[in-house]
Amino acid sequence: MIDFKEIISNAISNVTNISQYELKTYIEVPKESNNGDYAFPCFRLAKELKKAPQIIATDIKEKIEVNENEIIKIEVAGGYLNFFINKKLLVDEVLQEISKTEEYGKSEIGKGKNVVIDYSSPNIAKPFHIGHLRSTVIGGALYNIYKYLGYNTTGVNHLGDYGTQFGKLIEGYKLWGEEYDIEKNPIDELTKIYIRINEACKEDEQVLENCRNNFKKLENGDPYCVEIWEKFRELSLKEFQKVYDLLGSKFDSWNGEAFYSDKMPEVIDILEKTGKLIESQGAKIIDLEDKGINTPCIIEKTNGSTTYATRDLAAILYRARTYDFDKALYVTSYEQVLHFKQVFEVAKLLGLDEKYTNGLEHVSFGMVLLPTGKMSTREGNVVKLNDLLNEAISRAKEIIEQKNPQLENKDEIAKKVGIGAVIFNDLSNNRVKDEIFEWDTILNFQGETGPYIQYTYVRTKSVLEKAGQVPDIKDVKSENLLDESSIRTLKLVYSFEDILKQVTDKNEPSILSRYLIDLAKAYSNFYNENKIIVDKKDVQNARVYLTYAVGKVLKTGAELLGIEMPEKM
Repeated sequence: MIDFKEIISNAISNVTNISQYELKTYIEVPKESNNGDYAFPCFRLAKELKKAPQIIATDIKEKIEVNENEIIKIEVAGGYLNFFINKKLLVDEVLQEISKTEEYGKSEIGKGKNVVIDYSSPNIAKPFHIGHLRSTVIGGALYNIYKYLGYNTTGVNHLGDYGTQFGKLIEGYKLWGEEYDIEKNPIDELTKIYIRINEACKEDEQVLENCRNNFKKLENGDPYCVEIWEKFRELSLKEFQKVYDLLGSKFDSWNGEAFYSDKMPEVIDILEKTGKLIESQGAKIIDLEDKGINTPCIIEKTNGSTTYATRDLAAILYRARTYDFDKALYVTSYEQVLHFKQVFEVAKLLGLDEKYTNGLEHVSFGMVLLPTGKMSTREGNVVKLNDLLNEAISRAKEIIEQKNPQLENKDEIAKKVGIGAVIFNDLSNNRVKDEIFEWDTILNFQGETGPYIQYTYVRTKSVLEKAGQVPDIKDVKSENLLDESSIRTLKLVYSFEDILKQVTDKNEPSILSRYLIDLAKAYSNFYNENKIIVDKKDVQNARVYLTYAVGKVLKTGAELLGIEMPEKM
């Protein structure tokens, strides 16, 4: 499909001798159509060309050469160059492309590139709460989108199945295991043990020491500790799978922290050979002050047990060798910014090719907070994700019962609407923002929400049903789609692939979420301004085909976010 940004950036590059790739990233889409279809901000070139932006804009306009069949007009507005494209050409291009493929917007831009995405990663034997929702759905959306753009993508659920907390759980189970029925209700019962043992640790230093020793025994393969740990892990995974089934989450690897227990000695050995691993107060650390990081990276604790950092370094080594990654993304909360700064810096000492260390990226996100503050398993104030999702389904069903009591398959549709509302709510805002969790907000079915996008999609299906069929592309005349609301809608359809590329450039799924809202609003406006089923067949064919195009993009986009689309609501 014709790339107008490419055409514009190439023409400007010929005048300025600045890289076309760089120029293309500067091109904007104005909010108001009277400012053109694309705008180039010339202040971006002021430093390099040593001129005022308005002078640069005027100079470029005078010298630029473009095909008038593609770019019909160029205007200078302040320090901007505004480009007006041939609307009929745009309509023809979009409709032809839609007619050629079932996977509109799909690309081979990532062909031959490997991406590993580490996401979800709940802690074994702890509740799968709404704090884990963000990592699960952000990572899942990125996984889908990278794959759609042709990348060889591997999704890893790096389970929190190792660490000092298991020493605590093992000690709690030793002390009070008979009092709790962990087979029947594993997560709740293990959480009670965990809260209780934490209280005991606060009161008695010896209990805390026993917990630390339990973890050291687990690392050393003590049969009793390993047996209990395996039981906790197996029971937890069965519970987690219930949530993943509701969310539609899938992973290519479930290798958690424990998988790397036999791979850490190599990491320690490599680091020792660099001479950078030093002893400090009985622990082994890497000092990172010369890298601008004031907190050292602890590789081995005073009792000889390993840390999160050691396991993450072993994982980097393993993933580089196994997946030959170009990018390795870690989707975790911004609370772990320092941890990943340390780990990525220390990874440079592992003797890996720069390709791997340059490809490491922490995709951080804000916390999910309760109105009363931060959640804590230790304190026992968490909202379990399973409860949230089932409540969302239940509330969606209530609304369906009120609005459309005769609807068939209400349970299935309620599930799609309820889960879709939760996922979209999480992905609709910039990921780095904290999210205050409130039932009324998360399950609001009005305004800029998942259900609104689903409703718009269902409306497109209803129009197609009334029309009887999707017209053949040969019977669609683009001159019937040159009114403002049609063009606004088709310009958005045209930009779908570019939106997906922006998501992967910034690892920001909210770019796609906001786009889907814009597209749904534009179509609603088109629908309100244009009668679609009309006597004039040429006009009807064009408007029905636009409706078909919008429905296709809404469905594809929502599914890339992990949201299922109902056919009726």
